[in-house]
Amino acid sequence: MKRLILFRHAKSGWEDAVSRDFDRPINARGRKGAHLMGEKLRDNGPGFDHVLASPAIRVVETIEEFEKGFGHPVEPEWEKRIYLASCMTLLDVVHDADDQYAAIMLVGHNPGLEDMVLMLVPDDGKSPERDEIEEKLPTAAIVELTIDCDHWADIQPRSARITRFMRPRDFDPALGPDHG
Repeated sequence: MKRLILFRHAKSGWEDAVSRDFDRPINARGRKGAHLMGEKLRDNGPGFDHVLASPAIRVVETIEEFEKGFGHPVEPEWEKRIYLASCMTLLDVVHDADDQYAAIMLVGHNPGLEDMVLMLVPDDGKSPERDEIEEKLPTAAIVELTIDCDHWADIQPRSARITRFMRPRDFDPALGPDHG
């Protein structure tokens, strides 16, 4: 049994002038959301064994804020392939993961993460969370997938089920879409 925890970076700051998308930071709302998600994952375990993350600034800052709420260092493995990756590239990254890890958190970007959930979880009408994610995987959301396999390389489309879906707005309505 493997668990894949997908964590979309926190709300980024479009108002900050940066020369490259890669350098875009998170904003104040994003910092609050990432910190809150760290607290919630800490309080509602189980956690994870390893972290694979995009090296983009908004992901780095998301992880820094997440760590503050989580209360423990995360120590991600920075993986360039995750930056703005398609779901197929993300699946390649997961397939390459070391089988010593039972639970990996993958921190990255949309639309790749959202598409990955839609690819891995069957559209069989049994998952209201999948239906919500199909509408949008919000910033700083966490989706935990459980896959009945022993090797990361064996994960196939439609082989996962959602065992947890958390959004910052689930715990603080001010972090929802109707608020700045």
